Amino acid sequence: MKATLFIAIACFTGLAFIDNTEIKTIEIGTKCPMPDVKMKGIDNTMKSLSEFKAGNGLLVVFSCNTCPFVIGNGSDSEGWDGRYNAVYDKATAAKVGMVLVNSNHGKRGAGDGLEDMQARAKEKGFKMPYVLDEESALANAFGAKTTPHVFLFDKNMKLVYRGAIDDNVKSSAGVKDNYLETALESLSKGKKIKNNDTKPVGCSIKRAVK
Repeated sequence: MKATLFIAIACFTGLAFIDNTEIKTIEIGTKCPMPDVKMKGIDNTMKSLSEFKAGNGLLVVFSCNTCPFVIGNGSDSEGWDGRYNAVYDKATAAKVGMVLVNSNHGKRGAGDGLEDMQARAKEKGFKMPYVLDEESALANAFGAKTTPHVFLFDKNMKLVYRGAIDDNVKSSAGVKDNYLETALESLSKGKKIKNNDTKPVGCSIKRAVK
């Protein structure tokens, strides 16, 4: 009952399971958009996606500090950002760089500003860089829809996986299909990723209004 109520409230406020059908997500095989555009990170330095790339590629995760699908919802759901460090470890083992991107321009003054990002990263002990996407430019170029929404690129910076981290936001212990981990393992072994396109689940990215 609690979970149903949570989803209903989230949908009413525009937070959950948004299809965003008007947004076209980049296709598998597409070269990474905007690889050399500098973005400000929580360490106050300006860096581009290409600078985060490792030998076998780059993992880009659109995230935020306010969505319950990211940060959790108390006892009802643990959220996904508590798994980010485990994902980072898997990516590092696969020789893949990783970066979190905050594109929630519409909530910069309500929990998704740079200082909020710094605080969240410190609280969760994030191992990976976390950058601010000014005016949602990167999210628009990628066609990113939700927080989280993940994009995995190979060593040539071509997209090989897009979608969700796994199949259970409520509990890591309840995960039956670890999409991203499997994709990373396949990439590291030079194998084709069989399930390379899953549905991202989360809050809609609060884009800049033009």
